[in-house]
Amino acid sequence: MRTSNIFSGIPATTGEESTEKIIRSGTAAIERIISRGHSSPPGFWYDQDDNEWVILLKGRAGLLFQGDREPTILTPGDYVNIPAHLKHRIEWTDPAEETVWLAIRY
Repeated sequence: MRTSNIFSGIPATTGEESTEKIIRSGTAAIERIISRGHSSPPGFWYDQDDNEWVILLKGRAGLLFQGDREPTILTPGDYVNIPAHLKHRIEWTDPAEETVWLAIRY
Protein backbone atom coordinates (compact mmCIF):
# COMPACT_ATOMS: atom_id res chain seq x y z
CA MET A 1 0.00 0.00 0.00
CA ARG A 2 1.45 3.37 -1.01
CA THR A 3 0.47 6.58 0.77
CA SER A 4 0.36 10.05 -0.71
CA ASN A 5 -0.17 13.55 0.62
CA ILE A 6 -2.80 15.86 -0.90
CA PHE A 7 -0.39 18.81 -0.61
CA SER A 8 2.63 17.13 -2.23
CA GLY A 9 3.55 17.59 -5.85
CA ILE A 10 1.66 20.85 -6.28
CA PRO A 11 2.78 22.13 -9.68
CA ALA A 12 4.56 25.46 -9.99
CA THR A 13 2.27 28.30 -11.00
CA THR A 14 1.72 28.00 -14.75
CA GLY A 15 -1.19 30.37 -15.17
CA GLU A 16 -3.55 27.43 -15.64
CA GLU A 17 -5.73 25.71 -13.09
CA SER A 18 -4.57 22.14 -12.43
CA THR A 19 -6.91 19.16 -12.07
CA GLU A 20 -5.60 15.73 -11.12
CA LYS A 21 -7.74 12.60 -11.02
CA ILE A 22 -6.85 10.68 -7.87
CA ILE A 23 -9.36 7.83 -8.14
CA ARG A 24 -12.00 6.82 -10.65
CA SER A 25 -14.34 3.91 -10.02
CA GLY A 26 -17.61 3.29 -11.81
CA THR A 27 -19.62 6.50 -11.70
CA ALA A 28 -17.50 8.20 -9.01
CA ALA A 29 -14.29 10.20 -9.33
CA ILE A 30 -12.09 12.01 -6.81
CA GLU A 31 -10.03 14.95 -8.06
CA ARG A 32 -7.53 17.41 -6.63
CA ILE A 33 -7.88 20.90 -8.08
CA ILE A 34 -5.22 23.58 -7.63
CA SER A 35 -6.14 27.22 -8.31
CA ARG A 36 -4.19 30.43 -7.78
CA GLY A 37 -6.03 33.60 -8.68
CA HIS A 38 -8.25 31.72 -11.12
CA SER A 39 -11.88 32.44 -11.88
CA SER A 40 -14.47 31.31 -14.41
CA PRO A 41 -14.44 33.26 -17.68
CA PRO A 42 -16.97 36.11 -17.88
CA GLY A 43 -20.44 34.76 -18.58
CA PHE A 44 -19.38 31.11 -18.14
CA TRP A 45 -21.40 28.80 -15.86
CA TYR A 46 -20.59 25.21 -14.98
CA ASP A 47 -23.59 22.99 -15.77
CA GLN A 48 -22.40 19.49 -14.91
CA ASP A 49 -24.14 16.19 -15.52
CA ASP A 50 -22.83 14.75 -12.23
CA ASN A 51 -23.36 15.73 -8.60
CA GLU A 52 -20.21 17.19 -7.06
CA TRP A 53 -19.18 17.36 -3.41
CA VAL A 54 -16.23 19.70 -2.94
CA ILE A 55 -14.16 20.70 0.10
CA LEU A 56 -11.68 23.54 0.19
CA LEU A 57 -8.50 22.39 1.94
CA LYS A 58 -6.24 25.44 1.55
CA GLY A 59 -6.67 29.03 0.33
CA ARG A 60 -9.92 30.91 -0.23
CA ALA A 61 -12.50 31.10 -2.99
CA GLY A 62 -15.77 32.73 -3.97
CA LEU A 63 -18.33 30.32 -5.47
CA LEU A 64 -21.43 31.85 -7.09
CA PHE A 65 -24.61 29.88 -7.75
CA GLN A 66 -26.93 31.11 -10.48
CA GLY A 67 -29.66 33.24 -8.91
CA ASP A 68 -27.56 34.27 -5.91
CA ARG A 69 -26.51 37.91 -5.63
CA GLU A 70 -23.27 37.29 -3.75
CA PRO A 71 -20.75 34.45 -3.92
CA THR A 72 -20.43 31.92 -1.12
CA ILE A 73 -17.01 32.44 0.46
CA LEU A 74 -15.13 29.21 1.13
CA THR A 75 -12.22 28.92 3.56
CA PRO A 76 -10.29 25.81 4.63
CA GLY A 77 -12.64 23.11 5.86
CA ASP A 78 -15.74 24.48 4.10
CA TYR A 79 -17.54 22.06 1.82
CA VAL A 80 -20.59 22.13 -0.40
CA ASN A 81 -22.65 19.59 -2.31
CA ILE A 82 -23.55 20.81 -5.80
CA PRO A 83 -26.42 18.87 -7.41
CA ALA A 84 -26.15 18.03 -11.10
CA HIS A 85 -27.17 20.93 -13.36
CA LEU A 86 -27.07 23.55 -10.61
CA LYS A 87 -25.29 26.28 -12.53
CA HIS A 88 -22.34 27.78 -10.70
CA ARG A 89 -19.08 29.60 -11.33
CA ILE A 90 -15.84 30.44 -9.56
CA GLU A 91 -15.83 34.19 -8.98
CA TRP A 92 -12.29 34.23 -7.58
CA THR A 93 -9.60 32.23 -5.84
CA ASP A 94 -6.84 33.58 -3.62
CA PRO A 95 -4.10 35.14 -5.78
CA ALA A 96 -1.53 35.05 -2.95
CA GLU A 97 -1.49 31.28 -2.34
CA GLU A 98 -2.68 28.04 -3.87
CA THR A 99 -6.29 27.14 -3.35
CA VAL A 100 -6.50 23.36 -2.97
CA TRP A 101 -9.87 21.68 -3.55
CA LEU A 102 -10.87 18.04 -3.21
CA ALA A 103 -13.82 17.23 -5.44
CA ILE A 104 -15.88 14.06 -5.51
CA ARG A 105 -18.06 13.64 -8.58
CA TYR A 106 -20.80 11.05 -8.35
